[in-house]
Amino acid sequence: MDFSDCVKFANENPVTYIATMDGDQPRVRAFAMWFADESGFYYHTGTPKKIWQQLTKNPKIELCFYAPADATGTMLRVAGEADFLEDATLKERLVKERPWLLQIGISGADDPTLAVFRVAHGEASLWTMEYNMREAEAPRVIF
Repeated sequence: MDFSDCVKFANENPVTYIATMDGDQPRVRAFAMWFADESGFYYHTGTPKKIWQQLTKNPKIELCFYAPADATGTMLRVAGEADFLEDATLKERLVKERPWLLQIGISGADDPTLAVFRVAHGEASLWTMEYNMREAEAPRVIF
């Protein structure tokens, strides 16, 4: 397994469970990943949301992608840090690819409440039932 396998898995299974920390309390929620490529896993949120507040205070994050291929499925877990991006071209692309953002109150790519973040560095591990009792042996990728 290499990083391109992780990118492929994430793009094929974009629903992501994202874990953050709120003080000493973990918080998890489902997100629709925007895209993944060789530079990382990309997401967006709004600055009024608690996830933005949590990640700006503590950027450590864990992502979990799940493919229910059989009774137990396969998971890709990614641990890293959220990196918020102030890239006008990227935000223009986001609004073009996800025009529904304009229907929920985002005024455009330059809206200050629109936040784009990615996980560009970290560790990814693949879990299947084969590794259920041997998690330390699961394939890992440092990226």
